[in-house]
Amino acid sequence: MSAVSSRLPVFPWDKLEPYKRTALAHPDGIVDLSVGTPVDPVPALIQEALVAAADSPGYPTVWGTPELRDALTGWCERRLGAVGFAHGNVLPVVGSKELVAWLPTQLGLGAGDKVAYPRLAYPTYEVGARLCGAEPVVYDNPTELDPAGLKLLWLNSPSNPTGRVLPKEELVRIVAWAREHGVLVLSDECYLELGWEADPVSVLHPDVCGGSYEGIVAVHSLSKRSNLAGYRAAFIAGDAAVLGELLQIRKHGGMMTAAPVQAATVAALGDDAHVAEQRARYAARREVLKAALEAHGFRIEHSEASLYLWATRDEPCWETVAYLAEKGVLVAPGDFYGEAGARHVRVAFTATDERVAAAAKRLG
Repeated sequence: MSAVSSRLPVFPWDKLEPYKRTALAHPDGIVDLSVGTPVDPVPALIQEALVAAADSPGYPTVWGTPELRDALTGWCERRLGAVGFAHGNVLPVVGSKELVAWLPTQLGLGAGDKVAYPRLAYPTYEVGARLCGAEPVVYDNPTELDPAGLKLLWLNSPSNPTGRVLPKEELVRIVAWAREHGVLVLSDECYLELGWEADPVSVLHPDVCGGSYEGIVAVHSLSKRSNLAGYRAAFIAGDAAVLGELLQIRKHGGMMTAAPVQAATVAALGDDAHVAEQRARYAARREVLKAALEAHGFRIEHSEASLYLWATRDEPCWETVAYLAEKGVLVAPGDFYGEAGARHVRVAFTATDERVAAAAKRLG
């Protein structure tokens, strides 16, 4: 056990605890803009679907019910522009973080293999590589990587933490390069429905993949778009050969999405109205925080999509964290996402309207 855990970095959020205590001491309470966890209610129709399926005494299947697979394929075609999707092109997973962390292991990667991800990135990409003993590699431009030994290439658009969106032309170029070199592309698209100043495109769109899903898999989550972080509802879609192999492995591992969550996912993916309502909430909070930060002397970079503002005062990120904590506002230091973020902070706009207004007042 210790041999495995020793491969991993220190769990980053533990380092934020002293600053959280400072923020909690503010007379008006903490405004927590650090983790980015949803705070708004789960839509009623999703709750109702969960309750209706609560009497589920039997084991669910790893592949999910036919109704769930219909919902996944239909959503991919309707929302992502995928063409000719079948049940073999989708696979439910127990939250996207689990998938990211354990995918390299499930693909059989290990010593001598490389897993690449953006220089500024969600820390679990690195964790997944280290868990299986593969070599983690960061990139600025993935097509400049040495393809020797490179087995898995993570894309993340819209990006966590920066909110950057990869243009369609760039996705086309990257997918073509990866196919040329036999590199599997995993595209983390969990924030795709949260574009503000850009319109994110999936790698599954025919303009990107040419109508073939060979060598590409997209990762999607219902945590943010439907407030289902507590449900652990997510799925992957794309190359049927890759997903078929993962299905067999995950059957042996018992990686089953709970039956009531499967039913809730069907309801969530069949309704666009609640997504539009949640988008409107986040858009309003984003505008309030962006204006307050800029008026206070921060510079916002990228941030054209996702649930975060990538902000800087041109100082070490921990100084910014400490400064804001004294105002009762907790944010994430940029170096959680790589050394390149050492002078930025990530500001989530997932707090309630009242807390967002409190943060803006303190900054004003």
